[in-house]
Amino acid sequence: MRIDTFALRRPAAVVGLALVAVHLVLALFSPWIAPFDPTELVGGRIEPPGGEFLLGTDALGRDYLSRLLHGGRMALFVTFTGVVAAVLAGSLLGVAAAYFGGTLDDVLMRLCDVKLALPGIFTVSLFITGFGESFGVLVTLVGLVYLPGVIRIVRAQALTQAGLGYVKAAQLRGESALSVIVREILPNTLDVVYVEFAIRMSHAVLLLSTMSYLGLGLSPPTPDWGLMVSEGVGQLAFAPWLVLFPAAFISSLVIGLNFGAEALANALGMDASRGHVGGT
Repeated sequence: MRIDTFALRRPAAVVGLALVAVHLVLALFSPWIAPFDPTELVGGRIEPPGGEFLLGTDALGRDYLSRLLHGGRMALFVTFTGVVAAVLAGSLLGVAAAYFGGTLDDVLMRLCDVKLALPGIFTVSLFITGFGESFGVLVTLVGLVYLPGVIRIVRAQALTQAGLGYVKAAQLRGESALSVIVREILPNTLDVVYVEFAIRMSHAVLLLSTMSYLGLGLSPPTPDWGLMVSEGVGQLAFAPWLVLFPAAFISSLVIGLNFGAEALANALGMDASRGHVGGT
């Protein structure tokens, strides 16, 4: 795997990676950075930014900065865990489908087709209605939403590797199918896997925020950016910061992840919009 370090030094890449780094630091250290408990009523209702409350308070008198910081922690925890699960499982299944072919490949591809044909909001609503809104359910949902796409992308890349000489040589050496998949083919698809992870992370942040905005994500009083936007819409005319601040946090993280994914794809000689080496 050859990495073009120049691509990581371009302005867009630097901005994207810096935005992601800032969000990671804020999320990791939010329990120590946040001035108040995010669920504690510490001030008056809808106090404007400034003074004791740097970003003001919400409609219940909770410190808005504390809720924003803890909301990022929740967003990154759920999306990171769900996307990691989707990428790990999707990579193994995609390589297995390419290697074995036949019935396994047909069944997996038809299942992926069915899932991708369903409207995303239908899948989310059905899953949340059936299993609730716990952290575990949201992580599982994020994983299931992105699993089919990862399987298809990794399978396409693995198909270009499965017939090459080094795979045939491993088979002639008597290596097991699992060994060929894990030790031979999978390492040669890692460039695609890395870019898929970065792209799916930005999608997952938007998905989680949209779910929370529609009332399908984390329940109050848990701090969540999408939920904060939803709660602030009613006060938009006289307290616009209740919508602008969480929207800015969501936008900056998604922009950073998108710029980072594009930079990583360029560094690996790929087209991030298509997921293929060399943009083919």
